[in-house]
Amino acid sequence: MEERTEINDLGEFGLIDRLTRNIEIRNAGTILGVGDDGAVIDHFGKQTVVSTDMLVEGIHFDLMYTPLKHLGYKSVVVNLSDIYAMNAVPTQVTMSIAFSNRFSLEALDEFYDGVYAACERYNVDLIGGDTTSSQKGFIISVTAIGEVTPGQFVKRSTAQKGDLLCVSGDLGAAYLGLTLLEREKQIFLENPKVQPDLENQTYIIGRQLKPEARQDIIAFLAEKEIIPTSMMDVSDGLSSEILHICRQSEVGCVLYEDKIPVHDDARQMAMQFGLDPTACALSGGEDYELLFTMKQADYDKIVLNEAIAVIGYITGPEEGAHIITRGGNKHEITAQGWNSFK
Repeated sequence: MEERTEINDLGEFGLIDRLTRNIEIRNAGTILGVGDDGAVIDHFGKQTVVSTDMLVEGIHFDLMYTPLKHLGYKSVVVNLSDIYAMNAVPTQVTMSIAFSNRFSLEALDEFYDGVYAACERYNVDLIGGDTTSSQKGFIISVTAIGEVTPGQFVKRSTAQKGDLLCVSGDLGAAYLGLTLLEREKQIFLENPKVQPDLENQTYIIGRQLKPEARQDIIAFLAEKEIIPTSMMDVSDGLSSEILHICRQSEVGCVLYEDKIPVHDDARQMAMQFGLDPTACALSGGEDYELLFTMKQADYDKIVLNEAIAVIGYITGPEEGAHIITRGGNKHEITAQGWNSFK
């Protein structure tokens, strides 16, 4: 049996000391980090971007198939993705957790290993947070803070008619990874002797359990001196994110089904499940790719970047939001995306 240390043995301050003992400060803007009543940040004439997310066991994650280290990593990354979606660079995070007595100190250590791995990978500082007990389950709340050159942050509400509609990476894989994990969980619950068969599906499972934020795309856009006209990250599914931009920018759009990027592994898995790969891309969510619009004049600057696909264009509001299928049919885009309140 693995050693198990009860949290009660340490007390709250002992626990905080334990979980924050290895913090390294990486950003000059982090003047004062963990250990006081508040952290102090100086962004040296930059504007500050702040975003908060909550992850709740049983709603956003299932610990039957989510390793705690991956969960720690993902809980940081999904927040950093929101900062990148503002065309900003994340610099600090706070991490608050509530957990029941079924979690040992070793379990929390594992979770924080993932948190620190993400901080290192994205060069951000963990500067505070809170720990408390919950009656059941595990609750995570992360706030991410970033910086941006004044006036260069990008909103959802500024897309314009004639802009190109672009997305990074590929879509639908995270949803298919989740579908596969859920299938194996059901088989296991019905027969605990059966070992999960993940069929070498490293890519789609990785997209679900260990997503990455698109730091590289923001760096590329800065290098090419492109400021998107609007942007957001794809966390709830492509269709609902496109509709957010259309609604907030008061525009319409045309999206081409055959331009939506889907990874081969995701396409094959969708076929196995009898699902339409396009439907997975439109409605799946949790891909954490960047959806953005940009001026047509900037097209030549991105044409060689294989990580960016042009998937459509922005129209006037009277034309509505439509998708043109492979067969040439035109359908209205509907938001089928993930909704935690359903």
